[in-house]
Amino acid sequence: MRVDCEDCAGCCIDWRPVSPVALDHERRGPRAPLDDTYNLVPLTRDEVREFVDAGLGDVLTPRLWEAAPGEGIEIDGTEVASIHGKPAFFVGMRKPPKPVAPFGIERTWLRACVFLDPDTLQCRIHDSDLYPAECSEYPGHNLVLDKETECERVERIHGGDRLLDDEPPENHQGLLLGPHALGAKLFVHPDPERLDGVVERIQTRSLTAADRAEFVGVAVGSHPGSTEVDDERARDARERTLEADSWAGSAFETWVEAATALGADAADAPDPEAVEVARGAPETPGWDAIRQEN
Repeated sequence: MRVDCEDCAGCCIDWRPVSPVALDHERRGPRAPLDDTYNLVPLTRDEVREFVDAGLGDVLTPRLWEAAPGEGIEIDGTEVASIHGKPAFFVGMRKPPKPVAPFGIERTWLRACVFLDPDTLQCRIHDSDLYPAECSEYPGHNLVLDKETECERVERIHGGDRLLDDEPPENHQGLLLGPHALGAKLFVHPDPERLDGVVERIQTRSLTAADRAEFVGVAVGSHPGSTEVDDERARDARERTLEADSWAGSAFETWVEAATALGADAADAPDPEAVEVARGAPETPGWDAIRQEN
């Protein structure tokens, strides 16, 4: 499986504000997410724990889904998808607005993965132990499931060749579906009463640090193949997530404060070196280095 990611990052950026056509593939069907995050990467339980261990729990966020009336559990007036009467959720990485220039467009404010270098459009944790399996194998899972990839969407709208090889990888990992996902990638919150107000805050992009830490804790405390949660492990992860003060979490707040409207010109945006690298973000090699390697 070969892709051309240079100057793209379509899978890491919410580029809907600069797309001439609607991109709504994540919001089709009866299980639309409550949030409006584009291409949220679902992390496994072990990956969530590793982020917490690395002091990066403050960049994690939950995703819950709508359910048809009578098919879920009602929280804050919204029917939420559930398993055995308890809310189901993923955990992914937050996406602040960043000044990026994908597909040859001018520098623009668009939501992007917290780990994306706005200048090079490369991942700051690529090739590290924290790099999620879902990211490392993208778009392999889409190809296995015969679903359109972000590479193909970019090709269709902005031209160029992004998906260079449409054969699914033979040894792909991390594609957890059905019962295998429970407690390993799909988690269940054990106490819906603790979520009063949270669903409304998800819908309005106003989750608090405590809200996010609540879900991170449950994910880390989950047991694969089960809806059970280890309370002690969950409490420890929740506390460490609340204590986290990472470069990425700090940069997130700076980008939010600096950003204007999504899709607006970002020529006067702060220097990403000052916002991220100066806070301790790993630098990226740039595309010249990648071309020399290949």
